[in-house]
Amino acid sequence: MAGKSGRSISATPENTLKKTIFSWEGVLVILFIAVNIFCMTISDVYNLKNVLREMPKYLAEIFLLLPMAFILVLGEIDISVGSIVCLSATVSCMVCNKGIPFICVILVGILVGTACGMVNGAILTKFDELPPMIVTLATQIIFRGIAEIALGSGGSVSLSNADGFRAIAGRVGIVPYIFFLVIIFAVIAAVILGKTTFGRRVYAMGTNRLTAYYSGVHVKKIRFLIYTVMGALAGICALFMVSSSYGANTTTGSGFEMDAIAMAVFGGISSTGGKGNLAGGIISAFIIVCLRIGLGQVNMNPQLILLILGVLLICAVALPNVIAEIKNARKVASRK
Repeated sequence: MAGKSGRSISATPENTLKKTIFSWEGVLVILFIAVNIFCMTISDVYNLKNVLREMPKYLAEIFLLLPMAFILVLGEIDISVGSIVCLSATVSCMVCNKGIPFICVILVGILVGTACGMVNGAILTKFDELPPMIVTLATQIIFRGIAEIALGSGGSVSLSNADGFRAIAGRVGIVPYIFFLVIIFAVIAAVILGKTTFGRRVYAMGTNRLTAYYSGVHVKKIRFLIYTVMGALAGICALFMVSSSYGANTTTGSGFEMDAIAMAVFGGISSTGGKGNLAGGIISAFIIVCLRIGLGQVNMNPQLILLILGVLLICAVALPNVIAEIKNARKVASRK
């Protein structure tokens, strides 16, 4: 049907089943199913009970994915989060060994992470000209350096009383507490980024920060808040890491920043800012978790698992460009 402008208006809704299935999130759902079928094929012990039993040690990283998605949508990056996890875990273990109430241990772990996030946010908002990668690279070295100094020559600390951490590692039936917490945090983060004014401002900043600023967006406040939340969730991640290992060492959290970025980018969130949504990132996180569990059950070399994940990430980044090239080629051919 033609409108007043003379343009053709489709009588069918845009959001068709075909469009949903062939969206990036739809492809990820299909891939999630395929990965689980593949894992069940290669491993005799890959089942719901065993997956949920092994899942907690991987789920903690999803806490880092959530704020990392906001940072990537801003067009920025934070590579200090692994070191924040290390420092928070170290301090939490040391405080716990002093015999103080466990609720205070939890608060200390989160506050240490929050303080580190605030340091990142304060530097980046105070000195706009500094690249986030360089700033967070510097703080990455500083935070892990502080943890290494605190750990001393032994390089590790073990819990003398793990009752509190054993409690937060508990389960409801076969489902670990952390699974419920991850889902709750993921839903909240997805709604904030995709459905609220705050989320729209984050996308606007990622598209053009200067334009967003002149449109009345509180750019500095939003950046500071996001980096602070990044630190707080890194503190929560650290607590669950301690609950699975009953200690901390100088390698705790190593590589977590790359895992969080990989989950987000594989989920369709652009590293250049202003594009993507958290739903894809959450689905991709569970794909990676299930793949790691399945390949780990057949004793595959951890380095080979990283290689496979790297190939998947490259494919995820390259595929949209390949599709765009194919579409452009078709348009050019149709004009001829």
